Parts: sequence; structure tokens; C-alpha cells
Amino acid sequence: MSIKIGSMTIGYVQTNCYFVYDDEKKEAIVFDPAADGVGIYNALLKNEIKVSAIMLTHGHFDHIMGANELREKAGVKIYASELEKDLLASSELNVSNQIGRNYTVEADVYLKDNEKVTINGIEIKMISTPGHTAGSCCYLIESEKLLIAGDTLFAGSCGRTDLPTGSGGMLDRSLKEKLMRLDDEIKVYPGHGESTTIGYERKHNPFC
Repeated sequence: MSIKIGSMTIGYVQTNCYFVYDDEKKEAIVFDPAADGVGIYNALLKNEIKVSAIMLTHGHFDHIMGANELREKAGVKIYASELEKDLLASSELNVSNQIGRNYTVEADVYLKDNEKVTINGIEIKMISTPGHTAGSCCYLIESEKLLIAGDTLFAGSCGRTDLPTGSGGMLDRSLKEKLMRLDDEIKVYPGHGESTTIGYERKHNPFC
């Protein structure tokens, strides 16, 4: 099995939507469909890649506004942290109301901290990393040494905490007690900006 990761940068604030897939089976797990779920579906289909699941790192509008459409088009399940139910269900908390487009999502599967799921033969561990939002999380694929980090950790920075359910203290603990305990060589794919590694951020990121 040859695992690959691709990305599209889409939506109001240039959010990174990732898709992880087996190059042989051509079945992708889509992380954070930021907007235009039908467009994401069609772009993958054009490359003969089938969508088999959707995973959300958190519920802010710029990470979820293609989720419902992609789920309907592909006929798949949405996964999220169990701590993010309230934010996903509220256009006020997920701040979609601030851009004049109220949007909510109800996940099909809510995951607990450190819970593992296997999709398309790929084992994914959900790591709860509250701070950016109460239910922010990261997804670790240990076999490939890659982490889908959402807005918890960026290259040289970290997520904001001034929006509903955010907490600077919780984010600090998530970074230091959860992510900085991972191996240096794990590659980090953040919700915005360029990829990095845990080792690099451990040495150079002032928040870590």
C-alpha cells in the first residue's frame, strides 16, 4: 500500500483541505473541506479518486463549509471530536454568521481523545488538542509519520484563541503536553500555510 497526501487551498481564508489516499485503491479521506464540497468531489473524481470519509479538525466555518455537500455527494460519514458538537451545531459559535452565511454540521461519528479508526486500511488516531476551539483536534497517521494539525499548530506559530470556546491556556497545554511529545520526524500539515515537522517546531516555534 502506497499512501499519498494531496491538498487544495480553498475558501474564504485560504484553508488547506487535505486528502490522504492509497495510490492503488484511489480512495481518499478528506480533511477539512473548507468550501465547495461538490467542487472537491469533482476535482478528486477527475483524478479517479473516490471520497470515502470526511474528517474535521474543528468546527470553524472556514474548515467546514463544504462538509455537508461533500457528504451528500459522496455518501460518506463525517468524523469530528466529541468535544466539538456544540460549535459545529451553532453558526454563532463557528462564526459562520459573521460572514452572513449561517452554516452548521452534525458529524456522523464523534471520536474520543486517542481513539483510533481504520479507513481504507489506514489507521488514524484522533488527538484532542483543545485551545483554538474547545473541540480542536489533530489526526495522526503513525504509519506514515504525518499529522493533520488543523489550526492548532502552524509553521512558526499556532492558532488564535480569541473566538468562541478558545483558550490560550488550553492551547499552550495541547501544544506542549500533546504535540511536542510526538517524534521529531513527524510531518505537520496545518490548516493554513506551509507544512513543517514536529522537530523543527520544537526548536524554532516560540509557542512550543
